[in-house]
Amino acid sequence: MSLIRRTGSWWSVTSTRARWTAVGASVLVLGLLTTSVIVWTSPANPINEAVAAVSKEQIQQDKVLAERNALLSQVIALQKQLTNSKLGLSASKAQLATIQQQLWSAQGALDAAQTASVAVKAPARKPTSKPTSKPAAVTAALSVPTKAQIMAPTSRYFGLFTDQAPFNWASFNGVGVKIGSQPNAVGYFGGWDQNFRGDVVKAAWQRNTLPVLTWESRPIGAANNQIEAPAYSLPKIIGDPAAGVPGDFDAYLHQYAKDIVASGLPLGIRLDHEMNGSWYPWAEDNGKGTAINGNRPGDYVKMWQHVHDIFEQEGANSLVVWVWAPNIVNNLPAAHKASAYLDGLYPGDKYVDVVGLSGYLRPAYKPENNFTFDYTFGASLKELRRVTSKPILLAEIGASETGGHKVAWINSLFAALAKPENKDIIGFSWFNLAVTTYTEGELATNDWRIESRPESLAAFSTGLAGAGDNFILKPAQ
Repeated sequence: MSLIRRTGSWWSVTSTRARWTAVGASVLVLGLLTTSVIVWTSPANPINEAVAAVSKEQIQQDKVLAERNALLSQVIALQKQLTNSKLGLSASKAQLATIQQQLWSAQGALDAAQTASVAVKAPARKPTSKPTSKPAAVTAALSVPTKAQIMAPTSRYFGLFTDQAPFNWASFNGVGVKIGSQPNAVGYFGGWDQNFRGDVVKAAWQRNTLPVLTWESRPIGAANNQIEAPAYSLPKIIGDPAAGVPGDFDAYLHQYAKDIVASGLPLGIRLDHEMNGSWYPWAEDNGKGTAINGNRPGDYVKMWQHVHDIFEQEGANSLVVWVWAPNIVNNLPAAHKASAYLDGLYPGDKYVDVVGLSGYLRPAYKPENNFTFDYTFGASLKELRRVTSKPILLAEIGASETGGHKVAWINSLFAALAKPENKDIIGFSWFNLAVTTYTEGELATNDWRIESRPESLAAFSTGLAGAGDNFILKPAQ
């Protein structure tokens, strides 16, 4: 006999009531089970919705992580390829430059993927109520200054050359953090075997940073000590307009100008800089009467005007600030120090918007060097002001640690920029790299970086911060 029949039940005093109570309980349990099944299998079930949301989030996270891992593998492979190429010396300069550019681009994409991965792991919560107004546009229209505003800025430019910017901003940002102020101009190099990079110009302006391209009429991977590049000689660039013979690069130049117009964004172009020296393929002679690269006297001006005219035809000159920037005269061959030589290289005010200088504090090769701004730039600034009244940009400057004069030179730089006679200097771009080269037959490293030593960094930061209204800079991010 069952327990119910024997003794009844704890919830019923008789066996009959116990049976009916058990039946009722069974019906109730069955109803609850049926309701649960319906709720659990319903698409509108909030638990199912939560599970689906988690699944979608997981799928999205897995997708981003897979993309990040693929990019990481690409970066590692490119780093290995670059290292092996350098060690084996089997790759050309152009190949090495291409690999380096690919590496920087991959690193930039990897940084973006890392950021996306973090965003996926911590998704924003949905609002509990509907917004009362429309959300702001995700991307606002890019606001950039006009060419005239660039040439006459309300404050000076503080620019940097780094090993990656504007293709990747990591090192550029890192220097700004150390200094405590964000640079507002970025210098970079391009060769005539490269197309216009509108993406990097846009990336610069998104940071309110003026891009200044040093545009060299030679391949980007050419060695700095290679002064013969016959395919890029000035006569071949110029052609023979009088006879209707185009230059070898006319099609390239027209397309480059069209691409600038299509971007709608302004930039500075420092075309074939340091033309008064004797170390680039666009120099006219070596200072001893011997032609370089098949170039002839007067060809540099013809080349500049030819390029400018092509840009004018395509409507690009309304966006391009043309920067004509010779080297300081201190270490030039004697024949190149003459005023007449510099005059013969100036294309004319119609073709130039800003004039500039390349100038460095170098080791003490000359006894008259007193390691001041005036020694480095004084004579050259006098020459520029004699040639034209255009605004001046110290387009490429730096100071070596060799000799121990860097701090004093930096102090002298900011003291000179505060003087009224230098108010026509609209800014400078610092070459923030350490470079190993042969100088007078010996291999030597010059550390031009602002942060080369703590005392050099401190002097620069103090000088920049104390420059008052000469530089209006934002704090580093």
